[in-house]
Formats: sequence, C-alpha cells, structure tokens
Amino acid sequence: MSESVVLPALGESVTEGTVTRWLKQVGETVAVDEPLLEVSTDKVDTEVPSPIAGVVEQILVQEDETAEVGAVLAIIGDGSGSAAAPAAPAAAPAEPEAVPAAEPQPAAEPEAAPAAAAPAAAAPAAGGDSQDIVLPSLGESITEGTVTRWLKQIGETVEVDEPLLEVSTDKVDTEVPSPVAGVLQEMLVGEDETVEVGGVLARIGSGAAPAAEAPAAAAPAAPAAPAAPAAPAAPATPAQQAPAAPAAPAQPAPAAPAQPAPAAPAAPAGEAGGYVTPIVRKLANERGVDLATVTGTGVGGRIRKEDVLAAATAAPAAPAAAATPAKAERVVSELRGTTQKMSRLRKVVSERAVASMQQTAQLTTFVKVDVTRVAQFRQAKKDEFFAKTGSKLSFLPFFAVAAAEALQSFPIINATVEGDSIVYPATENISIAVDTDRGLLAPVLRDAGAKNIAQISAEVADLAARTRDNKLTPDELGGGTFTLTNTGSRGALFDTPLVFLPQSAILGTGVVFKEAGVVSTPEGDSIGIRSAVYLAISYDHRIIDGADAARFLGQIKQRLEEGDFSADLGI
Repeated sequence: MSESVVLPALGESVTEGTVTRWLKQVGETVAVDEPLLEVSTDKVDTEVPSPIAGVVEQILVQEDETAEVGAVLAIIGDGSGSAAAPAAPAAAPAEPEAVPAAEPQPAAEPEAAPAAAAPAAAAPAAGGDSQDIVLPSLGESITEGTVTRWLKQIGETVEVDEPLLEVSTDKVDTEVPSPVAGVLQEMLVGEDETVEVGGVLARIGSGAAPAAEAPAAAAPAAPAAPAAPAAPAAPATPAQQAPAAPAAPAQPAPAAPAQPAPAAPAAPAGEAGGYVTPIVRKLANERGVDLATVTGTGVGGRIRKEDVLAAATAAPAAPAAAATPAKAERVVSELRGTTQKMSRLRKVVSERAVASMQQTAQLTTFVKVDVTRVAQFRQAKKDEFFAKTGSKLSFLPFFAVAAAEALQSFPIINATVEGDSIVYPATENISIAVDTDRGLLAPVLRDAGAKNIAQISAEVADLAARTRDNKLTPDELGGGTFTLTNTGSRGALFDTPLVFLPQSAILGTGVVFKEAGVVSTPEGDSIGIRSAVYLAISYDHRIIDGADAARFLGQIKQRLEEGDFSADLGI
C-alpha cells in the first residue's frame, strides 16, 4: 500500500513552500514523525515530518521547486516490492550450499517460501484502499492533542464530516470529524494518549469486515514462524547435513523482515535517543534539559513534551538556586537631595511642550493590533536580515512603513496649520523620537514613504547613534511632518504622546506583548497565543477629526495584521 505525502498547512497565510532539502531519498526507510524534507516559505523555514512509516518510493517535488499547500510531495509505501527483490538473491546463495547435500531439499524449500509469501501479498491487498486519518491543525500555536474519547469503534461505519473522536489540547477541546467515508479499520492512538498535529490517529477503508482482516493477517504471520523451524526438521536425513542447518534458517531470515518492512521504521523512532521534534528540542534548550538523559514515553520511545517537562521538574533545586542570585542591583542616583539648573535643551523642550498644549486642541485615540504575523515574519527573517544588512530587525521599521503608507492615504494627519490655511506636504518626513542623556530629540527620517524596511532600519540606526553621540547637524533635526515614538521601549503598554508644533499628530507604539486571543480558522474559533501592541495617536483637533484619526489607525492596523511585508523587506 502506497500513500501520498502532501505539503501541510504551515501558517494561516502561507499558500506555498519551496523544497530546500530532502532529508530522505528514494529507497530509504522513514519513521512516523521523522523529518522527511525541509521547506522554506515567505514566513518560516521548517522541517516536514513524515505522517506515516515506510519506504520512500517516489519524490515528486525536487529541491528548489515550489509546491502549493496540499500538493503531493512524495509517495511512501510498505517497501514489500523492493524488499522481495533483495530476498531472492539472499536465498539464491543459500540454495547452492544445500544443492550438493541433497537434491530434494531445495525442491521442498521453494514450496514453503511461496506459502509464506502468499499471505504477505494478500495482507496489503486486504487494506489497500485504507486512508490514514491524521490529527488536523487545531490552532496556530497548538502542536499536539490528547485523545479523550473515540466516538467510533473498529468495524463501525463512519460518514464524511461525522465526528470520529474527541481531542483535548491546552487551548481547546473539540471533536475531530472524519475527512472520508468508510469503515474504521484501525485505531492507532488510544484514549488518554497524546499525538502531535499531523500524527496518524486511525485508518479508514472500504472493507465490510475490517475486524476479520486483522486475524486473517495475523494467521499467516503465525504459521510463518513455525515454517522456519519446519525447514531444519527436513535435513534429518544424514548427520553431515549439519552445515545445511544454518543455510536453512538463513532463508526465512530475509523473508521475515520483508513482511514487517513498514513496521520496522517504528523501532528506529527510539534509536540513539530518538527523533526529537523542533518544538521539543526548543523546550529542552529553554529548560536546560539534556535530551540524552531523557527516556521517551512516546511511540517507539519518542521523546515528548511531557518527558522534557518531567525531566525539568525532576531536579529544580539547583537551577533555582543558581537563578536567585541574579537579582538586579538597585542604583541610587547621585542627584538625590541636589538642585540642578535646566540644560538649554530641557528649556527648549519645556517651552515647546507648554506652547503646544496652549496653542492646539489635543486628544488621543487608541487601538490594539494583532501583530502575530509580523512577529512570525520577523522571527523567520531576522538572521538573514542581519547577515545581509548588519542591522537587527526590530518592529520599528514595520510600524514606520505602515505609518508612511497611511500618511499617503490620509494626508491630513501629515498636514500643518499656517494661519487659517492647511498645508499638505509632498513627502512623509517622519521624526523618530530618541531618548538621550541630554533629553528627548527627534531626528528626521526623510521621504519615509519611498523607503523599504532595510533602508529605514539602517537610517534609523544611524540617526539614533549620531543623536546619542551628539553628532547630528541642525538640519537633521528639522523639517519633520509627523512623529513616531516607541513608548514601549521600556515596557510601557501605551502612552498619550504630546504633539509638537508645527506638526499635527504623533504616533506612539507600545511594547509588543503576548496574550491569549481568539483565532478564527475554517474549523471555527479557538484560543491561541497572539502577539499584540497598542497604538496611540495624539492629534490636533483643530484640523484632524476623530474619524480621521480612526481611519488612519484602521489602515495601519489592517496593514500590520495582514503581515505581508515580503516585498518591502529590501534584502
């Protein structure tokens, strides 16, 4: 029986992936959940584990080729065809040794061999039309689920979309419907057992009596074992046939592996510490657990998340003791109890702040934005970005790009007041607030609407460094039409930033934090871990209405939640 391996869903907005490397080749054996290939998308680079055990029969998508989600990548079979071929040569050398000893011996053995081989060929035919039922994706951050109850039993008929079992995860409890109609032939995961997303739960076929097939398949297996001892019983003719005894067992030996070839990969899942999923490996690194010391409780000895957590809590005393001394030392400022004159910069900022509050009508509007896709894209690209640009990829350039685009759509936010006129600048010159030892300064990122993320990242890093080193020219501090301030740089959720004349608006970005949020999928809503940020726009109500501010924030929110910045990365 051969089955297709398809490109699984790799994220909410990921529609295709490029094969970067095959980890298994045609003819090689692969176990369930063992990495089969590496795939790169515009959001993430990841390994694709095999959903089934068997032998790789065909590779349909080559390295550097792109396939859509759901496309067939490879064909994996039971390997019985390829196993039979080596078995014949193995048997052939054994027979010549037996030929000089006695002529009837080889004649008897060929009859025994087909007898054992016949059930082996019949077994796949019995369930040849069965399909694997895998644990589907139940949410963006859900990686595994525990079977709480089977709603169908072996031998029962199930319809398409009829509930097959109940699964519990750390985010949601749900029913798993059957994607196909047929008869439940096998249940591979018992109740209270945990399986990873993509793991095989059951097999459904069209057989009317699948329960009878299991004994039928087992029956030939039982005689196959006695068939081996039966062969040595034949050479009871002369005593000098002793050398033929090893030759006789040598024949069943290759035949035995030929039959369980698909099951054999299950054993390697626990070899040399076992295959460890990237999620489990990451958890082990975070908890300081040496995987070589962990005994896996999964199928075939595979190490699961629970095994790592158990190992991490087994001896927490030492790490806890080591972590306690890392308490931050409190610093007492030398300014306590003193009086200092205002610096010239502080006087200017003070005067401008008061003037701004007296001459404008300011208010602030807030919005919360789900930046999970931006966070995932940033995580996937940050190493490549640093290697090509030498700059760290922060969230600020993403906010700047989104803000510059929204300023182009709503130029009133970028406008200034001159007497009884409103001036709409032709470019988006964004002042970037920089905290320095001397006070707050805002160098200008000019024509931000024409720059990509790499350009903005490099320019902001340069401006910030020269601002702190007091190496800016006066021109670099003037001419801003709008201000962006990262109020979350010290962990603040949000702020009510102050507009400085002659500008009419300022956007404050809070800290990016994680929270539990509702994830909408085709299967329904679930709870998942999301990355979020609060955006606050303070504006001059003399020319900017609340609706203008809301529309401006709404476009930024939509842009960031879509998270599609591949064309804007600039590397």
